[in-house]
Amino acid sequence: MKLLSVNLGRPKAVPYTDQPDGVTGIDKQPADGPVRVTAPGSEGTGASGLAGDAVCDARHHGGVDQAVYAMAREDMDDWERELGRPLPHGVFGENLTTTGVDVSGALIGERWLVGPELLLEVTSGRIPCRTFQGHLGEERWMKRFMDRAAPGAYFRVIRPGEIQAGDPVRIVHRPGHDVTVALQFRAVTTERELLPRLLAAGDALHPEALAKARKYAAAHGA
Repeated sequence: MKLLSVNLGRPKAVPYTDQPDGVTGIDKQPADGPVRVTAPGSEGTGASGLAGDAVCDARHHGGVDQAVYAMAREDMDDWERELGRPLPHGVFGENLTTTGVDVSGALIGERWLVGPELLLEVTSGRIPCRTFQGHLGEERWMKRFMDRAAPGAYFRVIRPGEIQAGDPVRIVHRPGHDVTVALQFRAVTTERELLPRLLAAGDALHPEALAKARKYAAAHGA
């Protein structure tokens, strides 16, 4: 289990984002050397947890509970075969491209030690947006991505650290519930009847998803 690539975005003007200024940082490129990762807002990192990474739409991306986004190379390889085109590291807008880790199968609240210091905690899956669809340029991409339910994972930073391609990834804590990233993703997108199951993850869950689960459970007596 290791990092294949650490990817950073630079602001870029595009015709397919609904950002008022038409700028996005989704087109992330592999970094040449080590990258410092901290909780957003500390050490001047802003909306992203990675130094030098641009998050242009802070309404839906970045922040404490979405500080880092990881995608499994294995899932990207599946998409490569289906789409019939190369998908380089970073093309999904992911900060971390991993291998050997079931990213969408990670549990909410699971903790990863990346490199010698960085400690991350899983919070949720990535919800596709119009900018993602425009960036990939694939027909019905948002629906296809949701139907696959392998969205990759967002993390909060528990302990800062420096990381680079080739660093090991170690799972150092797994919670006692069964709420995976894939389950959380399905619950907030295509299978809302699953929302009450998310409550087992407690405060480790992304606050927006937790609020949706509580509201649904209260309304349906679950």
